[in-house]
Amino acid sequence: MRASDRAYGILLDEIQSGVLAPGAVLGEVEQAARLGVSRTPLREAIGRLAADGLVVQQSPRVTVVSEIDAGDIREIFEMRRALEETAARLAAQRADAAIFASLADGFAAVRIGETDAPDAYHELFARFDAALDAAVANDYLTSALRTIRTHLVRVRRMARENPERLASAVAEHKLISQAIAAGDEELAAHATHIHLHNALESILASVASEQGAA
Repeated sequence: MRASDRAYGILLDEIQSGVLAPGAVLGEVEQAARLGVSRTPLREAIGRLAADGLVVQQSPRVTVVSEIDAGDIREIFEMRRALEETAARLAAQRADAAIFASLADGFAAVRIGETDAPDAYHELFARFDAALDAAVANDYLTSALRTIRTHLVRVRRMARENPERLASAVAEHKLISQAIAAGDEELAAHATHIHLHNALESILASVASEQGAA
């Protein structure tokens, strides 16, 4: 693995997990020493993070982790809605129906808070995303989706784990999967729209609650 790729991976994980909080300064000398790379690959890594929108340059010598607030979350979901509704329509046209029928069965079998550990349904969501990307078969669209998902990791970390919302998200993914398996473009897009609306409202409410308690 190239030094710049390794530095990028470590910094990305630390930003997404909150180890590097919004506003944290990424000093070249300090970060290069900490990560065990020279300054050139570190600059490459920071350049990629800047392209992702995860860091911003406050001055020629100062780079910081970007802030994220309710306005940013709304903007992320505006883009997410455009991309994912389009992806759902295309998947309904192009997907292997059996793959999404199997995913629908998997979502139907999930029991939040009963027998299933959190990793089980998060892994199922990841499988759905991977199947959606493969079905769409459009590198430009899936590249844009990957960028949005990078930000969503930070957004989800800001929101509290809500078993009721998770149960709803599982049911919503089941309906999307069923619609794609049936080749129903309109239902797949509409079900995706409803899912994203509910997800956004839940996240904003959670963030507002956390800020009110702070």
